[in-house]
Amino acid sequence: MANYRQNIFLDDSRPDNSGWYRSLVYFTMIAVIQRVSSASVEIEKQVKSSIGKGLLVLVGIEDADGPEDIEWLAGKLVNLRIFNDAEGVMNVSVKDDGGDIIVVSQFTLHASTKKGNRPSYIKASKPEIAIPLYEKFVKAVEALLEKPVQTGEFGADMKVSLLNDGPVTIVIDTKDRK
Repeated sequence: MANYRQNIFLDDSRPDNSGWYRSLVYFTMIAVIQRVSSASVEIEKQVKSSIGKGLLVLVGIEDADGPEDIEWLAGKLVNLRIFNDAEGVMNVSVKDDGGDIIVVSQFTLHASTKKGNRPSYIKASKPEIAIPLYEKFVKAVEALLEKPVQTGEFGADMKVSLLNDGPVTIVIDTKDRK
């Protein structure tokens, strides 16, 4: 089994011959990373953050996420080689390219659409758990990037704009370390 913490719950939606089927559901920190030519976050018609070339990162946090998830994901994000080198090959990291990063918390990344048409967000952390983890993640990214990281505002109704470059969009989840 992988080296990460997990929460387990009973999935009683699939009966088998002996009664109810039990399945393990692993909770994980999820990031959607988009290489951008520019991106911004607007709150109540005011621009809170904006960057030129860099990464827009949407992050979903769960209660089971911990320091090892934060450090691993921050390291992967800053060192991910998805910018073009002189030959046009994706071989340069955002740090090496001098790019910027905006990190936006997005609990909807943990939506479950298994039952019905209304998503469930039961796996997403509540603010009292998610905010400190989100802040630690931003600080870890800043430390590795060696410059400030732009952010959204946790819990706010945000308008996120971006010009995706490529397009390059990558989803990383800390459960599988992929």
